[in-house]
Amino acid sequence: MTPEQSAFLRGPRVARLATVDEAGRPHVLPVCFAEVDGVLYTPIDEKPKRGDPLSLRRVRNILARPGVCLVVDHYEEDWTRLAWLQVRGTAALVDDPAERARALAELRERYPQYRPMDLESRPLIRITPERVVSWAAASLE
Repeated sequence: MTPEQSAFLRGPRVARLATVDEAGRPHVLPVCFAEVDGVLYTPIDEKPKRGDPLSLRRVRNILARPGVCLVVDHYEEDWTRLAWLQVRGTAALVDDPAERARALAELRERYPQYRPMDLESRPLIRITPERVVSWAAASLE
């Protein structure tokens, strides 16, 4: 990831995460995210969900097929300011306590809504980029 691409990721507040199930069917949903040293993290937070966090479709899909795509975009009516960034990579659930602590600290810094949530007891997804593609009408800055 270039420094410009990394800087772009600090702006938009939401991304779209695409996973694929065992049968090859895509599943896309909006997620909050943070970048830490070129790796992206997205938590399973305490907003209302159906069932156990480990049974969520995105988690099941990642466990079955870890290839994912994350898209972050900037839209304005002034189309000279359009931009997007696509991260293709491998997703996994984070078990390492030190890695989890660092990623959750960054997520809480970026999203104050996460500060009172018990993210430590819930799954945390790591996306390790393999290919990053970006486009901007002008500049990614």
